[in-house]
Amino acid sequence: MLLELTINNFAIIDSLRLTFDPHFNVFTGETGAGKSILIDAISALVGERTGSDVVRAGSDRALIEGVFDLAMLASAGNGASDRTQKRQARDEEEREETETLADVLADLGIAPEEDGVLILSREILASGRGIARVNRRAVPVSSLQRVGRFLVDMHGQSAHLELLRPEQHVHYLDRYAGTVELQRQVAEQVLQLRATRRELERLRQDEREIERQIELLRYQVDEIEAARLRPGELEDLETERRRLANAERLGELSALAHAALAGDGESDTPGAVDLLAGAARTLGDLLRLDDSLHEHMEPLEQALYLAQEVGTALRGYQDELAADPARQAEVEERLDLLAKLRRKYGATIEAMLDYATRAATELDELTHREERAEALAEVEHDLKVQIGALAGRLSRRRSEAAGQLAAAMERELDDLNMRRARVLVRITQAPDPEGVPAELEGASAPVFYSFTVTGIDRVEFLFAPNPGEPPKPLARIASGGETSRLMLALKTILAAADIVPVLIFDEIDSGISGRSGQVVAEKLWQLGRTHQVLCVTHLAQIAALGDRHYRVAKASDDNRTSTRVSTLADGERVAEVSQMLGGANTAAARANATELLARGAAWKAASASNAAPAQTA
Repeated sequence: MLLELTINNFAIIDSLRLTFDPHFNVFTGETGAGKSILIDAISALVGERTGSDVVRAGSDRALIEGVFDLAMLASAGNGASDRTQKRQARDEEEREETETLADVLADLGIAPEEDGVLILSREILASGRGIARVNRRAVPVSSLQRVGRFLVDMHGQSAHLELLRPEQHVHYLDRYAGTVELQRQVAEQVLQLRATRRELERLRQDEREIERQIELLRYQVDEIEAARLRPGELEDLETERRRLANAERLGELSALAHAALAGDGESDTPGAVDLLAGAARTLGDLLRLDDSLHEHMEPLEQALYLAQEVGTALRGYQDELAADPARQAEVEERLDLLAKLRRKYGATIEAMLDYATRAATELDELTHREERAEALAEVEHDLKVQIGALAGRLSRRRSEAAGQLAAAMERELDDLNMRRARVLVRITQAPDPEGVPAELEGASAPVFYSFTVTGIDRVEFLFAPNPGEPPKPLARIASGGETSRLMLALKTILAAADIVPVLIFDEIDSGISGRSGQVVAEKLWQLGRTHQVLCVTHLAQIAALGDRHYRVAKASDDNRTSTRVSTLADGERVAEVSQMLGGANTAAARANATELLARGAAWKAASASNAAPAQTA
């Protein structure tokens, strides 16, 4: 759930920090006070596109930060997934179909805090750039979207609602039918099949192209093998080239160093070794008379030994060091060869050897492509049979649940003052000779159907708001208010299975009042028992059932306008609800508000003890 929200310099919000109730939170206030700005800020926090125009005038950046408790997700079974390794090669759509929050965080290299908290932040610069972070680690905004969709579900009155996207309907049905895990199994098999088909397609491409590829790979492998590359060789050759190119200077320097240690024979000038030996002899004589300095004898002897050793090494270095034009030419030729290979196969010896290994593997596959293609064809056939069996089983379970889900939604809509509205969960399949064989209910033999990672079914919710009208797709017929109530009905039904912990409803009460408003309020409160609900409302009945009530208002200071959000105590709630009921804080309005709040408190207490009274108008 969302524990805390911080907003700085976003639109007309200068600085705001809110903590939320874990259940049902309501926001009220005059039109234009900034309620929608709060929703926009949360949308930006979970990765929705936003521009620099949201930065408060006079500020260089806007900041939104949210602290989420993952306990609700963990209890819903969204723990670590063992499928991560199977998802290395998949496109964006496939990934979104099957990944969990644990998968996303693992991909990003992010772990929740020790107390199970996840911190999301979004910084939007006035210059147009921005920074997104998860647990203080910078991530692309697309990654923020991947994380955010597991944390917050937004419901407003715009056409981008998830409910209006038919491709999402199958997931609602699976959650209701309890077939999410079975659908995951289908998805994994489909991903394997797609990978197998991609490899088969590569092996079955134009024969002439394959022969050209074989010749190229064989040439590359032979060229690298003929070079007899050795790890570390490049560095050794560079060192040897420098030595050969500077042989004369190196000889002079080594001779000087050797003379300093061993002495100059021509001038009888003693070297460091002679001086150290003399010092050692003198100290030995001293110790025979007074051994108080005996601890210094051993270091002096070690220094003498080391000087002799370095002198010997320098003499050997001088003997080996000689101009060798032939060897220098060999080194240059070898380095030229390696430079040529590096341009073609990799910047290092190790990279070139790795390229050779991969090329040899591909060459072997192409050389034996017929055998490999036969093996892959068998794998493809087996996978299609397995997918067909799983998808057929999944389709049958969906069909059993579809009518039940439609009936449950109609009952909920009846409560929401949409009496006699009809809902149909339509499931169709498309025959396809290249598809998978599945046996559906009532079929005498398997039929080949087109398939995706969700199986062989296309699921779509159809809706008829008025009697006598045929059900039609939601996106073409449902109004904004109807869509919000449909979503509320669906969320109420799916409450136990829905793992997204935070549900936000923006003015779900549009176009409803009276008893319908009371029922909407009761359903939102009940939804708040299993989810954290944030609701922007203009309806007093909904406000009265909130577990925490926030008032959103504008305030002016120093010729600047800012949005302020305050948590209302009981007496303040009476004043706010009375304003919502009558538009004025009159005695009658306050009496009505007091009664409405008291009834709401009584209803909540009774519902909490599983003894809710009958719904009241």
